[in-house]
Amino acid sequence: MEIGPKLKRLRLLRGLTQEELADRCELSKGFISQVERDQASPSIATLTDLLECLGITLKEFFSDDGKEKTVYTRADMFVKTDEDLLHGRITWLVPTAQKNSMEPILVELGAGGETEEFKPHEGEEFGYVLSGTLTLLTGATRQKIHAGESFCLHPKTSHSIRNEGKHPAKFIWVTDPPMF
Repeated sequence: MEIGPKLKRLRLLRGLTQEELADRCELSKGFISQVERDQASPSIATLTDLLECLGITLKEFFSDDGKEKTVYTRADMFVKTDEDLLHGRITWLVPTAQKNSMEPILVELGAGGETEEFKPHEGEEFGYVLSGTLTLLTGATRQKIHAGESFCLHPKTSHSIRNEGKHPAKFIWVTDPPMF
């Protein structure tokens, strides 16, 4: 099996550049290029990381059964304490979502937690606050969002989300296209 060309097809299907994939995997763009041309062979650990960033498992990559998973259990989900979130963590609810047009995640922000500032981009974002209160910052606008409320963005300005409260907050965040 030619691993490189298959990785390249997956990357292009996800609309990622070599540099974007390299950044997500903490690899160099040159290494990604070499792997895609079968001039370098990634270790199993590196291949697993690459595939995770492309939203596919090692088993799915080497499988030809064509069945797509539709139900995900807690064991399927991937949790990461994110350096870009102050006092927070992200749970990827659909671990293969990067291959889809939308990516749902569960974000938990502790008191004082915040997301990074996202630049304007094509696409849409939807959020639903499960608990706590958040502040949505879009350009110079600040809006409070309470538990049971939602937001929908077509990001034409830089934006971020903060938990300015004294209690943790949780929200479902769905982006199209995937950005996490």
